[in-house]
Formats: sequence, structure tokens, C-alpha cells
Amino acid sequence: MPIFDIFLLEAVLNGLLLGGLFALLSLGLNLIFGVIDVVWICYAELIMVGMYAIYWLHSVQGVPLPAAMAMGIAFVALLGAAMHQLVIKPVLNAEPINQLLVTGGVLFLLQALATVVFGVEFRNIGVRLPAVPVGELSFSMARIIAFGVAVIAIGVTYVFLNRTYTGTAIRAISQDRTIMPLMGVNASRIYLLTSAIGGGLAGLAACLLVLQYDVHPAIGLSFGPLTFLICVLGGLGNLVGGFVAAFVFAQFISVGGFFFHLEWGYVMAFVFFIMVMFWKPEGLLARRS
Repeated sequence: MPIFDIFLLEAVLNGLLLGGLFALLSLGLNLIFGVIDVVWICYAELIMVGMYAIYWLHSVQGVPLPAAMAMGIAFVALLGAAMHQLVIKPVLNAEPINQLLVTGGVLFLLQALATVVFGVEFRNIGVRLPAVPVGELSFSMARIIAFGVAVIAIGVTYVFLNRTYTGTAIRAISQDRTIMPLMGVNASRIYLLTSAIGGGLAGLAACLLVLQYDVHPAIGLSFGPLTFLICVLGGLGNLVGGFVAAFVFAQFISVGGFFFHLEWGYVMAFVFFIMVMFWKPEGLLARRS
């Protein structure tokens, strides 16, 4: 029984580490929806582009990994801003279904471009971090790094939104898109900046994922739907709700996988999501800027 308890503790702690990564994945998408009120169905594909950018810079061009990651973040931030200007801005006042169709089209476009440029082969940067033994327990170094970076990124985002003029303007726009422009807030500039920040967070997520997974054109399908469900569970546009939902999902997956099997952990998480949607369709927490 003591051994059982030890490995259950390992599953709980691994779920905590996984929750940090999930929280970071949902942070950018929630920020964009909270301000612009448009769901980027293709958000996970931005992460995929960032992973390919890091792979190409580091493994093909020989750029040192830290520099490649920094350049990958900058590239995806620019891609997020470009996507707003070229794709989102023209449909900003269109019906939600049209916005979903447009961003869905970008999803397939990015997948197709990645297939044409890199092929369907699985590629990696050739870096495999070791496991960290703690007594009888073992934890993934990549997940530990991801958890730490995610917590820092979430903290920096919170401080930015609550302690800076631009962050205050972003929160104000998210609360009232009609009145704030009349009070001197440049809504177009805020939308563009928010898209760039969301893209930068996608690039940061790419840096953490490329340490753990091979990249291929369809990798966005591995975590994109899960990221969207986490955002919905926490309340779309609710940064705190997304943070809570990420850890709830991660514990279902990790602990459920410990007692049964990993796939059953996902099944339990999805069943929980469906039950919450019946009970509280707006998500676990009310929308909050």
C-alpha cells in the first residue's frame, strides 16, 4: 500500500506539472477572445508554426537553441498580428459562424503549407531532457521547465494587465467595446497588440512543446481541441477560469491514467466537461477581465 500511495502522489504531481503547460496553452487563446471576442480555431496551428520555426532555425540553420526559441516567439507574435490584420479584422463585425469558418480555413491552410514545406515526417530538435529522480519518484525535466515557465508567463501577463496603462486599456476594451473608444482608447491598436501578445504566448508554448514532442503538420490536432475545451470549461475569455480548468483537466488525465489507462483519463476529463456544460454552460467561473 505505501508503494501505491507513492505512485499516486507521483501521478498527482505530474498532473500539476501538466496543468501548467495546459494553462499556458489556454492563456493566449483566452486573452484574444476576452479582448477581441473572436475564437481563433487555428490557435494550435500557430503553435505548430512556432515549433517548425524553432526546428528549422536550430536543426537546419544551426542557430543556438535559446536564440532559435527567441526568434520563434517573435515570429509567431508577428504572425498573430498579421492574422488579425489580414483575417480577423475584415470579419470582426460578421456573424460568429463566419469568424469560425475563416479561422478554420486558416487552420487547414497552415497545415497544408507545413506539409508542402516540411512533408509529413515527424521531426525533432534532437534535444531530450532527462527525468529528475526524487526518491522513488521520477518527473520529466521538460514538464518541470514547462511548469515553471508557464507560471512565470501567467504572472507576467497578470501584472501587465493590472499594473500598466496598456494592460488597463486592454481590460477596459474587453469590458466595453462601445464606450471605451469614445474615451480615447484606440480599439484597433489594442486589438492588434492583443493579437501579437497572443501570438507571442503561442510561440512560448511552442518552445516548451518542442522540448517534449516531435513536430509534424497535424500536431495541432493533438492539443488544439483540448486547449479549446479548457477555455470553454473555465469560461471563454476568463484568464483565471482557464487557469483553474487547466489543472482540473490535467488531474483527470494524470490520476485517471494512473488508476486505469491514459486514454481513460482523457475519457474521464471529457465526461466531466460534458457534465459541467449541462450544469453551467458558461463555464466554471463567470467571465472576468
